[in-house]
This record gives sequence, structure tokens and C-alpha cells, in this order.
Amino acid sequence: MRVVIDTNVLVSGVLNPHGPPGRIVNALLSKAVTVLHDERILLEYHEVLFLPYFGFARFDVEVLLNFVESEGEHVSAEPLSLVLPEASDLPFLEVATSGQAEALITGNV
Repeated sequence: MRVVIDTNVLVSGVLNPHGPPGRIVNALLSKAVTVLHDERILLEYHEVLFLPYFGFARFDVEVLLNFVESEGEHVSAEPLSLVLPEASDLPFLEVATSGQAEALITGNV
């Protein structure tokens, strides 16, 4: 299954590996899903997961991000002319649409 995973789900999955977001991260790591991404998404993952606020171990984050980049699928997303409540969500929708993802997994409404 080809999916796009919003950063909030990835962070929640690392924070709580036993909840629903954790099961999504496990699906990613077991290759049950293929994560679609582009440079903007990878940059956001990097910026957020390395925030000192979360206290994630640098090595663990690097391993996760390297896995996402190498095992995921890079998509050259076509821009969409939409205005979303959160402009930072647009790259995720663009990648999902351009990459014909089966799901866009997010905690947003």
C-alpha cells in the first residue's frame, strides 16, 4: 500500500509505539506500506523529529529518516491550486495526489 504520512502521525508514532500512530510506524518499518515523499516532506520530517522538545535520540531519528528515504518512493509532485487551513499541509496532499497514494494518513481534521 502506497501512503503519505503526515509529520504529526510520524511524531505520535515514535512517541507512543503502542497506539494507532505507532502501528503505522511499525507498518512503515515492516514494509507493509510504502511511504511517498518529496524533498519538502523529508525536510519537514527532519526539522520536526530533531526538535529538542521531543528528546528523540539523534541516531534513532537518523535511522528512521534514512529508512523512509531509501525504502519510500520519491514523487515529483504537481502543484495544486488549493487553499488549505494549514498551508504546510499542501505538500502532503500534492504528493498523495501526484503519487496516486492509496491513503493520506494524518491526525488533522
